[in-house]
Amino acid sequence: MEMVKIFDTTLRDGEQSPGASMTIEEKIKVALQLEKLKVDIIEAGFAAASPGDFEAINNIAKEVKNSTLCSLARALDRDIEAAAKAIEPAPLKRIHTFIATSPIHMEYKLKMSPDEVIRRAVRAVEYSRSFVDDVEFSCEDAGRSEMGFLKEIISAVIEAGAKTINIPDTVGYRFPTEMGEMIKELVEYFPKDIIFSVHCHNDLGLATANSLYSVLNGARQVECTINGLGERAGNAALEEIVMAIKVRRDLFDGIDTRINTKEIYPTSRLVSNVTGIEPQPNKAIVGRNAFAHESGIHQDGVLKHKETYEIMKAEDIGLDIKDTLVLGKHSGRHAFKKKLEALGFSNLSDEELNEIFMKFKKLADKKKEVYDEDILALMNDAFDKTPKTYELLSLQLSDCSDGMPSAAAKIKFEDKIYVDAAIGKGTIDAVFKVIDRISGINGKLMDYKVEAVSEGKDALAKVMVKVVFDENKPAVMGHGLSIDTMVASAKAYINALNNYLHMKDLLSKKISYKDSI
Repeated sequence: MEMVKIFDTTLRDGEQSPGASMTIEEKIKVALQLEKLKVDIIEAGFAAASPGDFEAINNIAKEVKNSTLCSLARALDRDIEAAAKAIEPAPLKRIHTFIATSPIHMEYKLKMSPDEVIRRAVRAVEYSRSFVDDVEFSCEDAGRSEMGFLKEIISAVIEAGAKTINIPDTVGYRFPTEMGEMIKELVEYFPKDIIFSVHCHNDLGLATANSLYSVLNGARQVECTINGLGERAGNAALEEIVMAIKVRRDLFDGIDTRINTKEIYPTSRLVSNVTGIEPQPNKAIVGRNAFAHESGIHQDGVLKHKETYEIMKAEDIGLDIKDTLVLGKHSGRHAFKKKLEALGFSNLSDEELNEIFMKFKKLADKKKEVYDEDILALMNDAFDKTPKTYELLSLQLSDCSDGMPSAAAKIKFEDKIYVDAAIGKGTIDAVFKVIDRISGINGKLMDYKVEAVSEGKDALAKVMVKVVFDENKPAVMGHGLSIDTMVASAKAYINALNNYLHMKDLLSKKISYKDSI
């Protein structure tokens, strides 16, 4: 079998999706799940982008043992130094450096001649090799680059020590046949020990097709993201690439990946919950309706013979639709543990199991039936490790038509309990204002989204907010979960406040590092 390496960039390119930013703790959680998925290379971020990115990569590097840990770096010494320092703790490490190679980028963005670009690329690869053995070089906007120049710069960086060459379709411009022909020509031109990679964007909806055509023509690494997250229209989706290779063995004869496909669905759900970005219901492989069961994973199919309409098994991606176990307020700890195992959570300690079981019982008292989506949401909410500087204890609301909306809250801060009230233009406004009053920190709401986690009038509400607490710092995300939408909103706003304070603390600790480089 020839193995295609799966290079996951959810934590780097995926996080560049508007609204998809993650805390350090969330990034570590996703990275460990990617390792469980058996991703070959995890691109954990862009170390030079910010102290927070550096901190996240460095922490992930201390945790991930079996996947290669990678940081992106422009072809600049300071970027490469930051990348090398960030990934230093990782047993398996790679620096991924890049520079644009298309005429339009070289002229208008870089304002450099082709010869200058080649010299910069060679310097970047040589300098990266002084820190690590595994160096990848990317020709940014290769999809619109001239083949003659691509061969020239690739020859130079291979001689400088690059072992993997990435050919990105940065703006999603190429068609599958074009990408296939480009890869075939490069693979045949260069030595067999060089791995050619592709990184395809989805601007024309062709990212997965372009990636697969590239594999058929000799690419042996694919750069992709969970759920197809990424800038603009996103990237090629990991789940689509992996399952296409698995299902179409007749086309991909002798080609495989290391991916543990049974972890695809749990990974998709984790990324969805962490980012607040759900795949559309008809999303291939991981969408809610992908196996024609609108209610999720409780039913055993609606067809007499699945293969008349299904070309893969739901179980292959970790979606156990045979599981008819219904959970409610009378369910015991043993049944609940079995359900968690079916959802992919099999390594919980007794303490963690007890914690989430108590949250489940409280929810079950309020709901007729607890769905798998509810449990997945509870799991992600329960194990959010962001320090809880502020904690909501209770919320009381008052409103009526043509009335004056008000909110009273009891909030815990540093072992002290504070109670206050506020009047707002609406109920949500009053809720956020009372939190501002108690904390003394005023936030500006940039985005607010609420959705039902599962079906029914008693569905859990999941609220996502984006808030600016300091005009000189980026907006932060907050997530809240409750059967009461107003309580979920308050929790989300407080979560955003805690994330802001945690980020502010990390930034203050990184001053010495910034000075050192």
